[in-house]
Amino acid sequence: MNLLEVKNISKSFDDLQVLKDISLSVNEKEVVSILGPSGSGKSTFLRCMTFLEKIDSGSMNFCGEEAVNSEGGYPVYANKKKLKQIQGYFGLVFQNFNLFPHYSVMKNICDAPIHVQKRNKDEIAEEAKELLKKMGLADKADYYPYQLSGGQQQRIAIARALAMKPKMLFFDEPTSALDPELTAEILSVLKALAAEKMTMIIVTHEIDFARSVSDRVVFMDKGLIVEEGSPKDVIDNPKNERTKTFLKKMQAEL
Repeated sequence: MNLLEVKNISKSFDDLQVLKDISLSVNEKEVVSILGPSGSGKSTFLRCMTFLEKIDSGSMNFCGEEAVNSEGGYPVYANKKKLKQIQGYFGLVFQNFNLFPHYSVMKNICDAPIHVQKRNKDEIAEEAKELLKKMGLADKADYYPYQLSGGQQQRIAIARALAMKPKMLFFDEPTSALDPELTAEILSVLKALAAEKMTMIIVTHEIDFARSVSDRVVFMDKGLIVEEGSPKDVIDNPKNERTKTFLKKMQAEL
C-alpha cells in the first residue's frame, strides 16, 4: 500500500529555488533514506512533507488522502480538520530532540496521546512504559531532559513519536547532534524499527547506516532527485557523476 505520494513539489525562499519539481512515493513498511550534500534541499523536502513549510506547487497524498494539490496553478491545502487528521498519520523526530524541558520523560511521551488524541491515561501510561523498555530507558521515566545524554534524549523523542501510533516516521538527521558513540545507540534503535517493518523516511548523512537499513536510497543535489534506487545501486554502484563525487568525498572523510 502506498502511504505517501508526493508529486512535482517546488519550493523557493525569496529568489532561491530550493526544491525543483521533485516527486517521491513511499510504500508501507518501506525504509527510504535521503542523502545529499549540505544545501541539496533534503531537509527542506522533509519539512514540506511534514507541513512545516508550505510548498509553492505540487501535490501530496497521505494514505490515499489528499493534503494539498496545485491543480489551479497554486497550492491548495486541505482544511484544518483534515490536515490535523492527516498529521496523525506520521511522526517526526528532529535532530535536536525538541523535548519539553519542563516535562518529565513520562509526561513528554504521554502528553500528546492524552491531550491531542484524547486516549485513556492509564492505557497510555502502560504503552509509555513499554516504549521506554524498548528504548532501553525503563529506569528514566521520572527524569527530566537535562538529566539525560543526547542519545537518551533522542531515544525519548523517538518513543514520543511512536506513542502517537503513526503509520510512518520522518527523521531529520537524527544523529547529527550526537557524538559517534551516541550515534550508534540511535542507529541501533532505527535498525530495530526497520526490522519491525516501520515505514520510515530518513534524512541522513550516515552512508553505512543508509546502506544497511534502507529499502531505497534517494540522492538529492541542488533541489533535484539525482538518483534513486536500492542501496546496492545508489551507494555501491552509483551511475550519476554527482553521486559518485559525493560518496567518494564522504568515504574520504571517514
